[in-house]
Amino acid sequence: MIIDAYNHIYPKKYQDAVDKKVTGRNSALPSANWAKTVPTLVDLEARFRIMDAFDGYIQVISIASPPTYNIAPPPLSVELAKIANDELAELVYHYPDRFAAGIATMPMNDPDAAVAEAERAVKDLRLRGVEIGSDVNGKPLDAQEFMPLYEKMQELGRPIFIHPLGEMSTPDYEGETHSMFRLWTKLGWPYATAKALCRLVYGKVLERYPDLKIVTHHAGGFIPYLAGRLDWGDDVNEMRMGQRDIDLKEHALVYFRRIFYDTAVNGNAAALTCAREVMGLDHMLFGTDAPFDNQLGRRLIRQTIDSVERMGLNDEEKKKIYQDNAMRLLRLPLGII
Repeated sequence: MIIDAYNHIYPKKYQDAVDKKVTGRNSALPSANWAKTVPTLVDLEARFRIMDAFDGYIQVISIASPPTYNIAPPPLSVELAKIANDELAELVYHYPDRFAAGIATMPMNDPDAAVAEAERAVKDLRLRGVEIGSDVNGKPLDAQEFMPLYEKMQELGRPIFIHPLGEMSTPDYEGETHSMFRLWTKLGWPYATAKALCRLVYGKVLERYPDLKIVTHHAGGFIPYLAGRLDWGDDVNEMRMGQRDIDLKEHALVYFRRIFYDTAVNGNAAALTCAREVMGLDHMLFGTDAPFDNQLGRRLIRQTIDSVERMGLNDEEKKKIYQDNAMRLLRLPLGII
């Protein structure tokens, strides 16, 4: 069994609601064009044909970016999140051999509604976690208003998936009008991921909620590669200042190693080996970021499987990445295998 814990879908009822209810468009907002450009986001039969090319492959589905709070103010963002989450639950119910679980989207621009929707999604819809962005309309994830959601997810024993955010409209350099050469995704999203995780760690969210589970996309962005520099930076600051300016109860890397890191690094086995060495095999989840490639998801799935196979792992170790870690984290029933 290969459980793809981090991939995306844009289901029909949600798409129709967005197209009907959201006024004004921005560069990141999906539209009916998805049906032409990435049909496997919206066309289930096309999606299933791609999935059939890989033996034992099953998905944990989440709504494609952007989140509802990026495209609509409350109460519309809350309404759209409910529509999306209801449809995710329907898809998991109707296609249990295709979708092992769903991850709910959260209307984070209404923190109280987000807490209520998280509880509804887990308890009533039986979704297995929630997804939020790497920031909330420019606010960092350690902002005080988001603490009730973290408390609720710790209480529910379900993970929070972090997805990077950023748009081409934000320039890389002063004087330019937009990000060039798609650096906003190539570099900007890994940076957004790393920055968000740092705020969760250094902002003491993971210290405050010791049982909170976090899942990060793209193997944590820069975090595994820069783990040594994060450690060095704290020590150097202490040396220069004569005191430690970050008073975490544990070493920062202890908190970073509590996070779960997916394998969506576009086939880069070296990056996965780095993540494994720094963060540990038990905290790696198979994830592809499908279907966003020029083969409608086939390329990303194939490359990600190949990268895991090239890590030099034995069968038991690969099984942890492919299925065991996801089943444990998401509390998936043994019946799916």
